[in-house]
Amino acid sequence: MIEIATLKQLRFARMATLGQLQKSPEGKWDAQPEGFSNTIRWNAGHIFVSMEGLLQKAVPEYNPVNPEWIPLFVTGSSPSKWEGEPPSNEELLTALKAQPERIADFLEGKLDQTLVEPVQIGNIHTMETLDAVVQFIVWHEGVHAGLIQGLNRVVGR
Repeated sequence: MIEIATLKQLRFARMATLGQLQKSPEGKWDAQPEGFSNTIRWNAGHIFVSMEGLLQKAVPEYNPVNPEWIPLFVTGSSPSKWEGEPPSNEELLTALKAQPERIADFLEGKLDQTLVEPVQIGNIHTMETLDAVVQFIVWHEGVHAGLIQGLNRVVGR
């Protein structure tokens, strides 16, 4: 039962993120207003690569999709430091739409597993089960969906 609830939360978080991205003005995905450390495009990509990276940390045999995006969107990266072209709006939306079901299929029957090596977030948070990692992913996505919502309000004017 817990597994179903966790995966339902994962799908719900993504639905909310996609809703915010659909409201994002087409030509404003790369706007970085004062007071914001990144852009709509960066937040969308960061949500995607964070899920891929955290799952690989938790389950080393998991192979991330679009690993070439990791340097663009990893924590600490910035659009001002990008070399080359980032993925288009459509590429990001397509990847974000497909990710939850692909991940849910991979996770089926595994969420209660204790990790071989716990996943650490700095020195402040340790996750010892796959379920805990997915719960963190859902929380993290909500934070960035909120940032996208704030960016939409500022750049949509």
